[in-house]
Amino acid sequence: MIRKPVAAAGAAVIAVALAGLGPATSVASSHREAPLIASDPAADNTDVYAFVSPERPGYVTMIANWTPFEEPDGGPNFYPFASDAAYRINVDSDGDAKPDAVFRWTFKNVDKRGNSTFLYNNGPVTSLDDENLLFRQTYTLESSFDGKPFRTRVSDAPVAPSRIGAASMPDYQKLRDQSTIQLDGGWKLFAGQADDPFFLDLRVFDLLYGGDLSETGQDTLAGYNVNSIAIQVPFKDVALGGDAQRNPNIGIWSTTERSRSRVSDGPSRGDRVQVSRLGNPLVNEVVVPAGLKDAFNSITPDQDAGIPAVVKRVTDPELPKRIEKIYNVKAPATPRNDLVEIFLTGITTKAGGPIKADLNSQLNNKDVDPARFRPSEMLRLNLTVPVAEDPDRLGVLAGDLQGFPNGRRLTDDVLDISVQAVEGAAQTGKLIDALAAGDKVDANDNAFGETFPYVALPNQGAVNSGRDKAAAPAGATQEPTAAGQTGSPDLEPASADSMLPNGSAVIFGAGGVGALLIMLTAWWLMKRRRPSPMTSSNEPTIRF
Repeated sequence: MIRKPVAAAGAAVIAVALAGLGPATSVASSHREAPLIASDPAADNTDVYAFVSPERPGYVTMIANWTPFEEPDGGPNFYPFASDAAYRINVDSDGDAKPDAVFRWTFKNVDKRGNSTFLYNNGPVTSLDDENLLFRQTYTLESSFDGKPFRTRVSDAPVAPSRIGAASMPDYQKLRDQSTIQLDGGWKLFAGQADDPFFLDLRVFDLLYGGDLSETGQDTLAGYNVNSIAIQVPFKDVALGGDAQRNPNIGIWSTTERSRSRVSDGPSRGDRVQVSRLGNPLVNEVVVPAGLKDAFNSITPDQDAGIPAVVKRVTDPELPKRIEKIYNVKAPATPRNDLVEIFLTGITTKAGGPIKADLNSQLNNKDVDPARFRPSEMLRLNLTVPVAEDPDRLGVLAGDLQGFPNGRRLTDDVLDISVQAVEGAAQTGKLIDALAAGDKVDANDNAFGETFPYVALPNQGAVNSGRDKAAAPAGATQEPTAAGQTGSPDLEPASADSMLPNGSAVIFGAGGVGALLIMLTAWWLMKRRRPSPMTSSNEPTIRF
């Protein structure tokens, strides 16, 4: 359980959590954060969230997102999970920086388009097994505990498709409900497209909001979607020895693996290798130096503390120096050993760090062997902290011990916490007046659900013009659905005259004239050649 010093040190804990934030060329929590992964969006982890399930005592929810900046109108292929990758959520319960529980997803395409069409759907889609849905995906979930072989928990489970628009998918909430499942034993699962839950104004990179805090108030990620994987499991499946009372602290991070050898339009070969990694938000973007970003995505947490260049960026962060030059605010003294505790050990009095509190380090687990503990970067969560009745977006900084950096909830305002951190709020326990308004983006543009999987429905309509909203703005009233989820009815398209029936509008959204010319040219060339036998897939629709 939490010791009393945590409450007293609450402001200091969160204020320093991300003081390593600094200018970088990449954007968002982990959106295109390193050169190599920027060219492989389907494998790019964007965010990890972990929190005690508010409506289901004794269960923890973990959410990991991939594929940054999904423009809703990005057809005709839209945004499937990669079928040649493995997506993982990893949990370390004993502090050795190696996973004690691994949840691994692999995806399979069910593509009926063949050579007959390039459309994602050829009519309104009213269910996941609707014959008008020409492209769909399913997944297999495997799990491994304590290093034992992987065991298949479910196969051919449904994936929520990309949200094409109101004409193609008139009731997307129904598709979301059909793709949210529960297994024997209590696990709840979801995989599919969702609104990007991260909210912030990224003009912070323009020399700290224009040099005079004038560039604030715009949610950079509003309107964009991500591919989301969510899982809800009982505490006993992730706590050391299955006992969350004795061992409540866990570490979480997500990874993506691809085969060592990949051939375009051909099979992948060889063992899988890690190509992306994410634990705490913003670490690879603004803490890890540019020359190590690709390497950081490929290494495992047990290697972190052995890389001096990374450790130095934590103990001597860049952003305070930038603020001092622009705003003449004195940077906090270095070395920042408090950040080492936040990022690498968790908050504990047992590591000799400056924060005199026990919150979320695995060293606080009663059955952990301190000799095997390894400092490492991961998102840490204490499962026994009570769910906040009125969550505060600033988390522990506002005295809400369930918020970041004790796990991460969808509503935690990471960027505002970061800006306060670099200005010394960790030492004073008070917000810096000049930056009290933060980036003026205090909530997501779409309201989160109150039940699993919590993430808002994906957006529809173009980001760069008037768009239809997938859900009401935060704080607005939403109509309940039969499944108990919150949602909102589809709005009228921006231009009703431009919408064609049966999903035909997708043709023009993809550049229909150019596509038609290409097909006619291909037909003419084939007429001049001797025809060869062709096969078409008769694979039936996979039903879950």
